[in-house]
Amino acid sequence: MTSSHALIAPHVQAFFTVHLCHQKRVSPQTIASCRDTFRLLLTFVQETRGIEPSALCVPDLAAPLILAFLDYLEHHRGNAVRSRNIRLSALRTFFRFVALRDPESITIATRVLAIPRQREDKKLIGYLTRDEMEALLATPDRSHWVGRRDHALLLTMYNSGARVSELTALRRAQVCFGATTFLDLHGKGRKERTVPLWPQTSRVLQAWFREGHASAEQIAFPNARGKPLSRHGVMYLLQRIAQSATAICPSLRTKTVSPHVVRHNPAYLLMPSHFAKAGGALA
Repeated sequence: MTSSHALIAPHVQAFFTVHLCHQKRVSPQTIASCRDTFRLLLTFVQETRGIEPSALCVPDLAAPLILAFLDYLEHHRGNAVRSRNIRLSALRTFFRFVALRDPESITIATRVLAIPRQREDKKLIGYLTRDEMEALLATPDRSHWVGRRDHALLLTMYNSGARVSELTALRRAQVCFGATTFLDLHGKGRKERTVPLWPQTSRVLQAWFREGHASAEQIAFPNARGKPLSRHGVMYLLQRIAQSATAICPSLRTKTVSPHVVRHNPAYLLMPSHFAKAGGALA
């Protein structure tokens, strides 16, 4: 058996354990994205070609199959162009690695690398008015633990403009209280930044942290089992809050409320002076 017909499994294992983790030292989020790409691809190959993942060889993943997989993502799973391009980028990275590790696979790898990314439309990011944001902040029932967590999470997201991945991984040690309270965020691309918080946000977080254990390494916004919230979990609780908030702010019915919208809200709404009427929502 020539190397070009060798099983794909050893390449995949080396790609994750050696190339991504040790050679490139990519973030856990990037590794998770690549993992999801291969999970989808292997399932697609098994269902459409009848080839078990353990029996898959390098030539089985030729360019025509990769194109069929991308078409499946876009037209059957309903993925956006951006998601399709992310999956393609992960596969390109893998085939560059395979070409270096197994020179006899260069022809196959080159054809996959030649698959172009699709152009994607740049969509305008939505925004929330001051009244809409106040309605969201006032909705969580703070007589319950979950409501206090959701309120603290939403306020911190709004104040800091942090990504979901940054907030779900945030630990108490990254919140520095003092004359000026700030967050030490570790985000996409291994970028680190310091974000100051309003006095209102500081008071809410201090009260929230007093409810749990004193460990500085504890997750700031855990789920009921003490584990980090997932991205989908944050999206779900935000949509649930938005749905309830329409009772006091009907205009929210026409808005798409997502973590991305909250963190990119217009800068003028982030000034504390605009919260003069927020009252209980920020107290």
